[in-house]
Amino acid sequence: MDPQLKKRLIALLLEKAFKYSDEPVFQLASGKMSTYYIDCRKVTHSCEGKYVIGNIILDMISTLDVQAVGGLTMGADPVACAVSYAAFIKKNRIASFSIRKEPKGHGLQKQVEGDVATGARVVIVEDVITTGGSTIKAIEAARREGLEVLKVIALVDREEGGKQEVLKHVPDVEALCTRTELINAYKNKKKC
Repeated sequence: MDPQLKKRLIALLLEKAFKYSDEPVFQLASGKMSTYYIDCRKVTHSCEGKYVIGNIILDMISTLDVQAVGGLTMGADPVACAVSYAAFIKKNRIASFSIRKEPKGHGLQKQVEGDVATGARVVIVEDVITTGGSTIKAIEAARREGLEVLKVIALVDREEGGKQEVLKHVPDVEALCTRTELINAYKNKKKC
């Protein structure tokens, strides 16, 4: 991973996505209350964020024969698109796809949408891993569509056991940064 791009990603997350309180005021998807919240959409939907994230992940999967990247809508959508676009710019073809929370109720009634076919070798992307529940749902949906899931890559690992749960379903899970890295960077920034 390019250290300059990672440094910039952490700066973007702190600037746009990371919220902290001394009291646990942020309710997570799991229902648990937390002293911090990471809204990655502020970064993943930004121009610079897409550039940074797309290039970091593309580098991370460069040794794999990956045909597509995707994950559970909506957090994974801009991440997958950023990787696909970065790949195309570098003369590589990696498609992107989205996984609906539930299969579509009409038309083809698909749960996986995008330029991906049965048998494709894929990487599941995620914005934040906490308990791993939504990531596991994405893995299971991808497999039901006949996709071969090689690994999972998250922007942030909250280090709350989710990575270990996801590892029960795939051979490899990586994060671009961890809660520890973000909190340390936040504290260092506050000192300045």
